[in-house]
Amino acid sequence: MENTHDNTAVLFVDIINHFDFEGGEKLYAHTKEILPNLKKLKNYARENNLPIIYVNDHYGLWQADFRKIIDHCHNDRSQEIIEELKPDDHDYFLIKPQHSAFFQTPLQSLLNELGKTHLIMAGIAGDICILFTAKDAYMYQFDMHIPKNCMASEEKDNNNYALYLMRSVMKANIDSF
Repeated sequence: MENTHDNTAVLFVDIINHFDFEGGEKLYAHTKEILPNLKKLKNYARENNLPIIYVNDHYGLWQADFRKIIDHCHNDRSQEIIEELKPDDHDYFLIKPQHSAFFQTPLQSLLNELGKTHLIMAGIAGDICILFTAKDAYMYQFDMHIPKNCMASEEKDNNNYALYLMRSVMKANIDSF
């Protein structure tokens, strides 16, 4: 990696998901495709003692308790993804009210407290929540690596366009992980 580990945090956005909505089947299929890469990223973070920060939709529960969010989202479709990627007690878990992981969340304060200026960002949906999060991270002057093989959207063309914007406008590294 081009950045030292001292300033790096791993951010998983909306990885706990029920996929129970219009377009959810496509998003699920594309998330399954990147699941091995997401697991590899999580293992890399663990091995290198990088903080892992989950920022997730609250699903109307409004409680930053990953166990309650998992219970709410658990179904036959989501089960494998949740089991493979769920946070543990050493991870940070924040809920968000809108698309960006920064909007009305303590994420920026947490990253400042941890002394992190470089983010490795992964998750779903790339063309919405990852894109909005990357825009805010860019505005807050974070360096970003958003591996193209660790991000999925309902439509692959939209995912690719979001990656193009993150690379060209927000100066993110989108090299595969």
